[in-house]
Amino acid sequence: YLLDKSDKYDARDVERLQQDDKWVENYLIWRHDVVDDTLKMIDESFQWRKDYTVNDLTESVLPKWLFENGSLFLHGYDKEGYKLFWFRVKHHTRDPKQQLEKKKLVAFWLEHYAKRDHGKPLTVVFDMAETGISHIDLDFVRFIVSCFTDYYPNFLTKIVIFEMPWIMNAAFKIVKGWLGPDAISMLKFTNKSDVQEYISGEYLPPHMGGTDSFKYSYPPLVDDDFQTPLCENGPITSEDEHESKEEIDADTKETGELNEEQNLNQKKMNSIEQISKSEETDKTEIKPKNAKKALTTFKGPLLHISPAEELYFGSKETGEKKCLIVLTNVTKNIVAFKVRTTAPEKYRVKPSNSSCEPGTSLDIIVSLHAGFAASLQDRFLIMAAEMDQSSGAGVPELTQFWKEVPRTKVMEHRLRCHVVESSKPSSLILKENAFNIPAKNNEDLHVQVIAYSFLTRLLQINKRLQEQIERCLWFQQLSVVISLLSVTVVAFCFYL
Repeated sequence: YLLDKSDKYDARDVERLQQDDKWVENYLIWRHDVVDDTLKMIDESFQWRKDYTVNDLTESVLPKWLFENGSLFLHGYDKEGYKLFWFRVKHHTRDPKQQLEKKKLVAFWLEHYAKRDHGKPLTVVFDMAETGISHIDLDFVRFIVSCFTDYYPNFLTKIVIFEMPWIMNAAFKIVKGWLGPDAISMLKFTNKSDVQEYISGEYLPPHMGGTDSFKYSYPPLVDDDFQTPLCENGPITSEDEHESKEEIDADTKETGELNEEQNLNQKKMNSIEQISKSEETDKTEIKPKNAKKALTTFKGPLLHISPAEELYFGSKETGEKKCLIVLTNVTKNIVAFKVRTTAPEKYRVKPSNSSCEPGTSLDIIVSLHAGFAASLQDRFLIMAAEMDQSSGAGVPELTQFWKEVPRTKVMEHRLRCHVVESSKPSSLILKENAFNIPAKNNEDLHVQVIAYSFLTRLLQINKRLQEQIERCLWFQQLSVVISLLSVTVVAFCFYL
């Protein structure tokens, strides 16, 4: 094959095939160890990979609207621990002009996952809720099937089809003809009552009977490590240790003085806490050092994280640009952590990749770059994992540690951004004299924050109810008009 078709293959694929035994083994397994069939599949998949430039597919070469559409994404796991590849069929429409780009999007996701998780198989979920004839695209479905049967070997565990409309039965009889006997056995037709035989409720959206509040959006959220590369074209976060000259020049003198005072206040706070800790007799429970009664804290198996859910920033008018995250190591080992964000160009996180000693607390300062404002769409992900005592905690050791640590041993916690317009929770925002406020006032402020959040949610619910009432009134008026017209027509008929 190489002698006759070397120009039809990507040299990177050929090199990988000669070095990656696992890849060769997957081809053999998928073709039941029949060498001739295996060679034919490799030949076809290699030609396809070059035609679709699979090795060079990135977010930047695909149209942005494809990612915003939300018809394809990776999120969650099935009951066997396999990644879920979601196809939201209701977001797909037939359009021959866009077909090639949509197919490349499928290839992008599959290749992205294959490289990230070394070819671990996927479970495909066809979510066909709220779909009809207009969403049927047999050419696109055939391409998806071909990806798993011809191009990506041993890459499919099962296909879960949720609530397939009866009108599509004929179409899926055609699809079954494209699938081999092995793939047909992987088809699982489900509805709301039995889908949890394959996927637990924590990874199912509410309309499928689950409790997963995840909602796909673009730019991507950090709710899932495989929902598009968080920072494909940049660093995980922007760290103070590696600030560019331009960033330093952008900071004003006033901000610099404020930072110095904040650092002094932090040192004072730490020294006071160290004294109080030494006087404590009961050390059975480790608590976050900056925690107050009203400050919510996420209690994870490795770290306690304060705040638990939201980082509070000021709007452009209020101008408050800094927030504090407190991490407390509740294990007997060193815990490595790193912070990821959906908007690395907007935020500076210090430290963003470090470690926390057993039984100690550590402050992470999240600040906005000059000229940027926080957004409700911005998200942060804190990832943590235990390290051996013998392992070093330097940058090279941490880099190597994150490459080798199994995903199952990584604790993850997400934080949202909250933009405060007027009344601001000072205890969560670093500003002048933040640590000089009496404890009683701090607690009152925390109570105000909770009350403010509750009222905000209440207003949002009220707004939604008002919109529903307006829609009902509109339908009622429409019904009255139709009824009057009907009466008029009937009366006119009687008159005739």
